[in-house]
Amino acid sequence: IDAWNDYVEESVRRRRERASLDMDVVIDFEDEYFFDWFYQKASPGGTWLDRQDPTRQFWSIYATVMMHGAFLYLAFSGLDWMFFFDKDYLKHPKFLKNQVFREILTAMGSIPVMSFLTAIVFWYEVRGFSKLYDNFERGVAYEVFSVAAFLIFTDFCIYWIHRFLHHPILYGPIHKQHHLWKVPTPWASHAFHPLDGFAQSTPYHVYAFVFPMNKLVYLGMFVFVNMWTISIHDGNFIAKNGVLNSAAHHSEHHLKFTCNYGQYFTFWDRLFGTHREPDFPNLNPRNAIKSAAAKAEKAG
Repeated sequence: IDAWNDYVEESVRRRRERASLDMDVVIDFEDEYFFDWFYQKASPGGTWLDRQDPTRQFWSIYATVMMHGAFLYLAFSGLDWMFFFDKDYLKHPKFLKNQVFREILTAMGSIPVMSFLTAIVFWYEVRGFSKLYDNFERGVAYEVFSVAAFLIFTDFCIYWIHRFLHHPILYGPIHKQHHLWKVPTPWASHAFHPLDGFAQSTPYHVYAFVFPMNKLVYLGMFVFVNMWTISIHDGNFIAKNGVLNSAAHHSEHHLKFTCNYGQYFTFWDRLFGTHREPDFPNLNPRNAIKSAAAKAEKAG
């Protein structure tokens, strides 16, 4: 019993040390320039003045994830909309009335809930339970390897999560909301049910608890993931090499539903028989507009 108690105390001590070392770099910055001041004003009885206080950490993480998540969504979706999105899609026969407004409204309603669920996991990461580390002592080769491993691992997991979300039990109540946008815009990138968004983000969190990764690299991958998610909804078919799950592949998914479940690559779809090559003429909005006009003229 004494040996077990000693083991537990040592484990707790190590976690506390890791919590002080593994403080998320963003939270650490915001503690210095905002949260210290905020909790001096708002803390009940001064109990949240300690940066290591678990309750303070959770609410700081939640506020950070929600505000930064909303900023990344609005900023990068806005830039993509301005410079890359083909505005001819707005005339596409399958483009919904007030769709852009509805996409933004759905996303901004989901982000606070997704952020709360994400903050719970980040709290455990910040408290030292994950395998994130601070320095670059493992070398450049390992850091490059960790990025590749992160992409492959999360792509495989997201493939199956996404595919399961198309099961009739889950599709109607959860995933169908995202498929309202048959012709998506960059604003549709985060316009889904909050449980849908969180479910597809779980592999990113799982990776940090299973495989060692530098915290700055991990943070960079989260920014990249958000930018990638926006890019595959913008209808800009830059990548046509058949390896990347590009905007063209994802556009096929929004139109056909039962194909191209991958996030970054096409090889899981190819391996498990759900890959569909993009039909570029059919995806071209100008062709769809001409076809709809011809049908209307014929019917009239």
